[in-house]
Amino acid sequence: MTFVRSACIAAALAAATALGHGQSSVPCANATLNGDYAFTVTGQILAPAPAAGVVAGVTMTHFNASGTFTQVDHVVHAGIPPVEEWRPGSGIYHINPDCTGYMVIYAQPANPADASPPLRLEIVVTHDGNLIRTVVSGSPASSLFEAAITSTGTRAPVALPRVITLPMRFY
Repeated sequence: MTFVRSACIAAALAAATALGHGQSSVPCANATLNGDYAFTVTGQILAPAPAAGVVAGVTMTHFNASGTFTQVDHVVHAGIPPVEEWRPGSGIYHINPDCTGYMVIYAQPANPADASPPLRLEIVVTHDGNLIRTVVSGSPASSLFEAAITSTGTRAPVALPRVITLPMRFY
């Protein structure tokens, strides 16, 4: 009886620990990513030589739960801020049942000085879709592009409807 109780307690603790670390028994899919995510971007472009340099930035990305997204980013490259304060972009993504996947980002700057090649990112989704970790794995448009850039994105809280309170009058 003591062995059975110990085994049950151990199983319950293991399940609680797995759930506490963001594991879910529900498989992931494109619909796992839905809404706005704030990303912090850090790393370095390694090649080609003219583009090499440290990058740091932030991104606000909106996933539509169907495999496409839109975003704006502000990325400082080699210490130089972008010409455009918030560069728009869009792309595609795919999430596998094991919560791994990829994204392809296509920058759409209004100013050609802020242009960049499309970027492919490998991604891992955790915490029931509330956290995304990425690494740039290259560019589908340029085999010469090499980078060591990572980012972490967290789901932005959903804005609650604003409640307007009117003064009460008693007659």
